[in-house]
Amino acid sequence: MKLEVRYSNHFDDVKHYTTSQLREHFLVENVFVPGEAKLVYSHNDRIIFGGITPTTEPIKLEGSKELAAEYFLQRRELGSINIGGDGIVTVDGKEYEVNNGDAIYVGMGTKEISFAAKDPSDPPKFYTNSGTAHRTYPTVLITYDDANHKPLGSLEDCNKRTINQYIHDEVFARLSQRDGVEYGSCQLAMGLTKLDPGSNWNTMPCHTHERRMEVYLYFDMDDDNVVFHMMGKPDETRHIVMKNESAVISPSWSIHSGVGTKAYTFIWGMVGENKDYDDQDFLKTGDLK
Repeated sequence: MKLEVRYSNHFDDVKHYTTSQLREHFLVENVFVPGEAKLVYSHNDRIIFGGITPTTEPIKLEGSKELAAEYFLQRRELGSINIGGDGIVTVDGKEYEVNNGDAIYVGMGTKEISFAAKDPSDPPKFYTNSGTAHRTYPTVLITYDDANHKPLGSLEDCNKRTINQYIHDEVFARLSQRDGVEYGSCQLAMGLTKLDPGSNWNTMPCHTHERRMEVYLYFDMDDDNVVFHMMGKPDETRHIVMKNESAVISPSWSIHSGVGTKAYTFIWGMVGENKDYDDQDFLKTGDLK
């Protein structure tokens, strides 16, 4: 397990950054490395994010000096969405089949968690987010069919898309009623948004949400296409050019938006003060600078 540490950046400093400095502080390229767990610990709301790509051997998450914890989820919760081949996640000895398009939530206090491939020649790609937690919720598998699927936007506005909410209070409530178990999360929310062909804006008008930060993973892109991830204060905007299967840190003070040269898919993950998905402060496009 590789755990890189990224520190927080003040917006007064960020507006002076060069392109290379923006990329150094906020961008994580090549998230999925076969046979490795490539994780980043951000001081923005203490989120950990990255890719876990098991091949011939399972990959186990462990405690570390950076966490000052005996085991990875001693004071944390975790969510993971699989965008690769079918996989298996083992949680304190219990196996869960997490196939392509499925997600899993694992609660605080889990001592052993490992990720494995069903077929090493077609490894899973577990995109994983973890936030600090204050109570334990049960582990739950969330299949693609379990998620909320919300169509939004229009082709006229170049943003026709479907938001698939996985780690979300409405989903937890529905699964809790089904299973008779109280599912939930402390602060983590995750989902996957897929743009329709012909659309390229993930959201516009853009928004901010001071009460939580966000990390994006952009994928489903070929080598000839990129996403321009928009960031910065509304009156001091910047952009980072993103290639396939790259992630970017989006601080709470930053605008949240992006546009691709072609349709793409992205996973959003949020932690912070408020996990209400609709808690957004929308901005007038004409006010951006």
